[in-house]
Amino acid sequence: MSKNKLGLLLVFLLAVIAIAWWLPPDLLTLDNLKAKQADIELYRANHPLLAVLMYCSVYIIVTALSIPGAAILTLSGGAIFGLLYGTIWVSISSTIGATLAFLLSRFFFQKAVKNKFSDKLNAIEKNFEKDGPFYLFSLRLVPVIPFFLINLAMGLTPIKTAHYMLASWAGMLPATIVYVNAGTQLARLDSLSGILSPPLIFSFLLLATFPYIARWALKLIKK
Repeated sequence: MSKNKLGLLLVFLLAVIAIAWWLPPDLLTLDNLKAKQADIELYRANHPLLAVLMYCSVYIIVTALSIPGAAILTLSGGAIFGLLYGTIWVSISSTIGATLAFLLSRFFFQKAVKNKFSDKLNAIEKNFEKDGPFYLFSLRLVPVIPFFLINLAMGLTPIKTAHYMLASWAGMLPATIVYVNAGTQLARLDSLSGILSPPLIFSFLLLATFPYIARWALKLIKK
């Protein structure tokens, strides 16, 4: 392993250790986020820049290491920052985190990834050879395969890092907006009566219909 790769791995591991030491073990649960919502909003109001940096750092680490909890973090982005800024911070963090997972797979974990997901990797590699970055875009837009596996699998293909980042960002953006919007509505729930509010119903309808809308959009793009 070259010195540059070793240095990159050590820096990343130190960041992971620092985040893991600082985070409580039950942070990435919906109940915990709702329970601490008022404290989080107060902290964001008093320390806006630090709140953004901490949120983005946690999101990047969770995504890069394929730790379950990205969906909760995306919802919390809407609850904490609102639709506009929540979408911005989630979009940036998810793209960076996915790219780090991609690079880790490419430079450090190729053998481990191939051994564990060999059956699914063969199909992904064949489809990538046929459609290139557009295949990655379609996987992001209609996630028929879990995102963490896409991050790891694409590290084994010859796709350029810049193309990977652009296709991932564009493909994840629509779903990011839908989930962040749902998070803004979940943040307003203070009683069971609020569950049937029109904005919340609309958010869940978007979540339910998004895969079908995305497939229709892909067909138009191909034409």
